[in-house]
Amino acid sequence: MSSYRSRLIPNPARPEPIERTTTMTQFKRRDILKGMGGLAGLSLMGAGPLRTALAQGMASDEAWKQASGTTIQFISENTPPTTAIAANLASFQELTGITVNITEMQLGALVQKVALDFGAGRSAFDVIYADPYQVLAPYHRGLVDLNTFINDDQQPVVPKGIEDFIPTQLAAAGRFKDRESLYTLPYDCPTMIWIYRRDLFEKYHDQMQQDLGFDPTPSDSTTWEQYYQIAEWFSNGNASEVQYGTGHQAQQYDSLMCDFSNVLFAYGGDYFANGQQVGLLGTDSPGACQLTSEPAMEAARFYQKLLKVAHPGSTSWDWTGVANAFQNGEFAMMPEWHEFAGSLESSQLQGKIGYAPLPKGPARSANLWGGTGIGINANASAEKQKAAWLFLVWATSPQTQLMGLKSEVGGGTPTRQSVYAMPEVKAASTPPTDMPNMLTADTMLTAWQDEHIGLRPKIAQWNEVDTVIFTELSKMLAGQMSPEETMQSAKQRIDRIVGA
Repeated sequence: MSSYRSRLIPNPARPEPIERTTTMTQFKRRDILKGMGGLAGLSLMGAGPLRTALAQGMASDEAWKQASGTTIQFISENTPPTTAIAANLASFQELTGITVNITEMQLGALVQKVALDFGAGRSAFDVIYADPYQVLAPYHRGLVDLNTFINDDQQPVVPKGIEDFIPTQLAAAGRFKDRESLYTLPYDCPTMIWIYRRDLFEKYHDQMQQDLGFDPTPSDSTTWEQYYQIAEWFSNGNASEVQYGTGHQAQQYDSLMCDFSNVLFAYGGDYFANGQQVGLLGTDSPGACQLTSEPAMEAARFYQKLLKVAHPGSTSWDWTGVANAFQNGEFAMMPEWHEFAGSLESSQLQGKIGYAPLPKGPARSANLWGGTGIGINANASAEKQKAAWLFLVWATSPQTQLMGLKSEVGGGTPTRQSVYAMPEVKAASTPPTDMPNMLTADTMLTAWQDEHIGLRPKIAQWNEVDTVIFTELSKMLAGQMSPEETMQSAKQRIDRIVGA
């Protein structure tokens, strides 16, 4: 989440949840997407249809049985896609003869276990949920280069090829430092967008346009400055339904870095030079921090100004807190992870919500991405690596991603272009729908384009850098430091961390 989840670092103020392990049992879905439990009933796709669909283009159906009898271990953050896959493992086992044990936990605990596994040169876990920042960047040498299997004609091919994955996600989730090696296949893709009360924007459209002097309807041309003016208009008591115009995930936590990054990138600022390249492919040596550049300074000044008109609860909310407040009708709009659509569309706001890419700044519109891929432990035996590859192909296939969209117990948003082109998925992008996350589809396909995706630095030191960013920004929002002092202090601390 990334995202609606403790994506990058655990919140030190919150206890670690108990980890959960399953062989073929269902998990309770995470509360933040609770609303999607109301999806229309679905008889999950059985092994027969999956075998037929996934074996197309392969040399023989027996390839799926090459590791029959093997048991593999999959360690994952406790995310909705894994919840859906855990509930449908029977079809994979029937297809392959492979048993998959899934361990789900908070990301911080996962990183610790994976680090210990790699450090000891062992493979307690064969399939790894490899967060780009905390696992892929520091530990990519412990993951198999998947080209080993992609180029092996004895192995099942990736359905529709790796070209079917959304290109920016394939690079950001799966590669490190070069465009040849591939360590993971894209597994989930939460991304921040503009979520707003469409009913209120429609009801007060003419009045807002008259008062503000521009069309307030969220569009590709809307700027952050206009977003601020819209927020101020609602906060001035012009709409009886809400008390404030905007809410933010500005708690002193990773969520604050996420919220600020959208503005930073839109204004042309970045954490390091060549920011998109560092975010897309990553680096071992990012160089000096760029937060004292004029675009970064201007972004900080604007962000401070924006938060002054936001709901005052913003500085106590992470992504879940701000979503709950929006659902409760406390404000009219927010930057938020797109997969919250599933929960919001199952609330009293169903049919009243709009979705759009985030506003643009002087440089562009930037929508922070929080996705992750799944990879294979290089320390695993050859037999387990083959079994793990079969699982990766199945778990990220178009058919399994469609299953996740329809699942009653979990499921994320597809990382494959072909899924969005499926007639039933395209139909679900307009209401009424039994796949509420698909209401964001048009917005997401824009947000993931090269010029719109927002990518934080893929560096081994990101965990420490992230902490500096949200700690310094929190001081600024509390009035303890000016934007200029904040950026200067953050740069000095970050330069020490990365050795610049």
